[in-house]
Amino acid sequence: MSREILSSRVEGSTLIVETAEGLETYDSKFLVAATLIYVARGGGKIEPEESSLIIDLIEEHFHLQGAESLELITRAVEETVDNPALAILLTDLAATISNGEKEEIALMGLKVIAADGRRDVSEMEQFNAAMNDMGISPEIVHRAFDRYFDQTMPGS
Repeated sequence: MSREILSSRVEGSTLIVETAEGLETYDSKFLVAATLIYVARGGGKIEPEESSLIIDLIEEHFHLQGAESLELITRAVEETVDNPALAILLTDLAATISNGEKEEIALMGLKVIAADGRRDVSEMEQFNAAMNDMGISPEIVHRAFDRYFDQTMPGS
């Protein structure tokens, strides 16, 4: 079944997408989940360590219960696979989030890359593409790297 997008618009901090099946809405929670999944897929498939960490990061960041977090992530996986054009539209939603939130997204993305103990070049490429597509400046990404290394370096 095709879920062709007929129109889309951003209202406030919500992306509204019209398909033949009706209206769907997406918020910053969905954006974060879809971004982390996109980064994790850079290695070809999402490793168990990555999926577990994504669930934990979403729960912690948005103060969700485990079932809510899993439901959000499942929806993000299904909808971005079923409709790749949605990922492009989500970049419009990224313009509505603060620089602080963008830094948090970048930090979470770095944690996902490292979750399986390998820093795959293709995951870094996915990360860089996601940051660029979302309009996250190099300065914000640099701050996220600094925070990541501060949190993970021995003796920190």
